[in-house]
Formats: sequence, structure tokens, C-alpha cells
Amino acid sequence: MAQLLDSQFTHRIRFLPHLVPMIRGMLSSIHLELTDAGAAIDWQQIFETCYESEAFIDVMPKGIYPDTRSVRASNRLRIAVHQDNERAELTVIVVQDNLVKGAAGQAVQNMNVMFGFDETMGLNFAPIVP
Repeated sequence: MAQLLDSQFTHRIRFLPHLVPMIRGMLSSIHLELTDAGAAIDWQQIFETCYESEAFIDVMPKGIYPDTRSVRASNRLRIAVHQDNERAELTVIVVQDNLVKGAAGQAVQNMNVMFGFDETMGLNFAPIVP
């Protein structure tokens, strides 16, 4: 997979964590310049295929963009893919709850995997507030 990806981008990647007033959550956008070969790929399909079996990752349908409230108090990560072949750019928008997925939930998920437990154990319960 890494060799496939290596020839699809110009290696100019911009990662932008957005600072907006919200109680919790993190919104980031990643912008990648595509090569001609990269522009010929359906990146929406690639993301959907790569993450279809992941318990906590949702790839949004084409044209739908996630918001932070849709992942609030969860261990979920939501991804939107926007491919602009005219500009030869791929934009990936990611939202997550920075308290659960960002730190504590990720630690529990990793521990579950390390000790052979179900990856989702203890992570399907939503906190009360905030």
C-alpha cells in the first residue's frame, strides 16, 4: 500500500487542525497535491474499502461532511474525502472527540488489542457531559 501511495502524491501535504469555539472535538483537514496518476484514482472508494471493517472509523458518503457533534462523547472518527481533479488536490476532513478518541478512548482501544480483548470493549458507552 505504501508504494502505491508514494507515486500518487507530490509529497506536498498540508495538515490543518482548525481552532474553532466548541466544547469538545477536533476538526482537521489534510490537503494533498495529486500527481496525474493520483488524480486518476477514485480516492472515495479507496478510503471506503480501507476502513470498511474498522469499528470506530466512518467514511462519510461522497458529498457529506462530518461535524464534531456527530462524534461527541464517542471513540468514533469520521472522515470525508473530497477529490478535486481540476486542482489536482485531495482534501480529507476528519472529526473526532479529542477527549475520547484523542486520548483516553485510544488508550483503552490499544489496551484491548494488546491483551486480545474485543477492540470495542468498554468503548460503546457515551459519557454524560460535557
